Amino acid sequence: MANPDALSQQRASSRLLQPTVKSHLAYTLLCALVMMVMFTLLRVALLVYNREMILDTPASTFFEAFTNGLRFDLRLVVYLSVPLVLALFSARAMAARGFFRLWLTVVSSIALFLGLVEMDFYREFHQRLNGLVFQYIKEDPKTVSSMLWYGFPVVRYLLAWVVGTVILTLAFKGADRATRPRGPFSGGSVSTRQIAPWYSRIAVFVVCLLVCVIAARGTLRQGPPMRWGDVYTTDSNFANQLGLNGTLSLVAAAKSRMSEDRDNVWKATLPQPQAQQIVRDLLVMPDDKLVDGETAAVRRDYTPPADKTLPIKNVVVILMESMAGHSVGALGAPGNITPYLDKLSKEGLLFDRFFSNGTHTHQGMFATMACFPNLPGFEYLMQTPEGSHKLSGLPQLLSARDYDDVYVYNGDFAWDNQSGFFSNQGMTNFIGRNDFVNPVFSDPTWGVSDQDMFDRGLVELKARENGKPFYALLQTLSNHTPYALPTPLPVERVTDRGSLNEHLTAMRYSDWALGQFFEKARKEPYFKETLFVVVGDHGFGNERQITEMDLGRFNVPMLFIAPGIQEKFGQRDHTVGTQIDIVPTIMGRIGGEVRHQCWGRDLLNLPEGDTGFGVIKPSGSEQTTAIITADQVLVLPKDKDMAPKMYRYEFGATPGAEVVADAPRTAELKLKLEAFLQTATKSLIDNTAGVVDGKPDVIVEAK
Repeated sequence: MANPDALSQQRASSRLLQPTVKSHLAYTLLCALVMMVMFTLLRVALLVYNREMILDTPASTFFEAFTNGLRFDLRLVVYLSVPLVLALFSARAMAARGFFRLWLTVVSSIALFLGLVEMDFYREFHQRLNGLVFQYIKEDPKTVSSMLWYGFPVVRYLLAWVVGTVILTLAFKGADRATRPRGPFSGGSVSTRQIAPWYSRIAVFVVCLLVCVIAARGTLRQGPPMRWGDVYTTDSNFANQLGLNGTLSLVAAAKSRMSEDRDNVWKATLPQPQAQQIVRDLLVMPDDKLVDGETAAVRRDYTPPADKTLPIKNVVVILMESMAGHSVGALGAPGNITPYLDKLSKEGLLFDRFFSNGTHTHQGMFATMACFPNLPGFEYLMQTPEGSHKLSGLPQLLSARDYDDVYVYNGDFAWDNQSGFFSNQGMTNFIGRNDFVNPVFSDPTWGVSDQDMFDRGLVELKARENGKPFYALLQTLSNHTPYALPTPLPVERVTDRGSLNEHLTAMRYSDWALGQFFEKARKEPYFKETLFVVVGDHGFGNERQITEMDLGRFNVPMLFIAPGIQEKFGQRDHTVGTQIDIVPTIMGRIGGEVRHQCWGRDLLNLPEGDTGFGVIKPSGSEQTTAIITADQVLVLPKDKDMAPKMYRYEFGATPGAEVVADAPRTAELKLKLEAFLQTATKSLIDNTAGVVDGKPDVIVEAK
């Protein structure tokens, strides 16, 4: 029979003792390894989930991206391990393994959740987590929740998150047991362990602190620590993005968004008189007359030449959701995604070097209708106090000429503060989702289908045909996550484009609805005296990311259809333009003197040899911006001390871009871009962008 005392001593010998400095360091390193493995697996998952974007990129490029990513992951791991490092000061703190397990499990679980969410976030936006997350959280919770539930595999992600959290819990518990010292059995007594003296622990802490600082900096160079631009070491934008850490990107976006001094607003880099003169040289054309020069940057009177006007009375702007140029047949895309737009382009004027100013609908709205650019710090302009300023947009200019108006939209005007913004700009008639009776189809997230919207648009236009001149904004919505479409579907589904199948099917459906609208509208009397403007609100990413700006998300078709337009201007126009050029181009076709302060130009009345330009900015509350010319794009990183990059880009059958080393126009374009952003920002903040003494900034004189 076993000796009870011996059994008791054996049990005592197997008990875990208080951690020593050595065992605590081992525990910290093992936990850090667990987190590093988790982040690496998330990066692998992001790569596999978006594997269609690999294309012909060699494996060595992704190896380089993963190597870059390890440095960002290590930075985050250091931040999460701070409590464990600080515990070196106290023996009691080192013994609080239960607290450390809880802390590491919670923060790692949060990072895991963000990593899972990021897989579809990247597929949708071609960006790591950024300020868009906070914007969606800020919006109507019901609509956002519905969009997420119907558009993404929420249950699958939640299950993966729960399973992953359980695995993390077990891993941190295992790290605890594996690194806590045990009492040895030695003739019936349990040996004691002496905790290192305080000065020894401080010395160890200092060494650990130095290691952590170096790891968090991510580089041994002097100057600033590792930044997001340091991962842009390959020719593949997808690989470069993989080198980032989504959690860190989101934290940086939160810091910028919540900063009291609005860090993301563009800061002046040039003397203001110089910046203003550069912008005037860019925007004020020979037919313009600058007015109010001491208070307004580019306020001018414009009278277009009579031979460049058109016999039109009305204006209809059709803003097409996610109508990306890379999938439009008339712009060289295969797949027959837009047969109706392709057909319409043969009877109108198609701009094939046209871009959205931003990558979200609300940016397309205020750029197209209010003629104001998408600026760092004001990309949510319609929801900010500055959005209450009167701008020189189509509502201001045409309401001053006593035009009737109507805005027809599938969804709710509360989204993006559309009704508030456009009411303040001068629009009076709004038709939204609650105004449709017995629609063909209505999805629970956004509203009625595009064919319902266009049918109601026809009704509203016909009701105005015998009255005073009118302008209308018709906005589609079906080509948006979760891509809820009518059944039976009037078009053939796209089945050969992998993850883009649903998106391209929705785009094909929207194109069909557009075609049905024009087939019916051309039978109405107003058709022969109306200028129709069809333009994408923004594009969307596909397999090819052209530069870090992902130009596929900006390149959109812009089509003018009006009586006599091809006779005067042809069928194709290669001028570079963006949505802020739409209003002055419209006013140039209507004719008559107009006073405005649009930040664009009349694209059909530029000086000879002027091929146009455009300033663009992606969503995400960052300061990354770019200026585009006929075949080049200069990308200015958000870190102003980083050098800009010049690319030569190409669309059509062989889309792509290549870096132009030592490009001669780099300094010139950088100066123009900075001057444009600085002057537009100052005008907005100073409330000098469109109104004088509370009066619309127009001369009421029609031709």
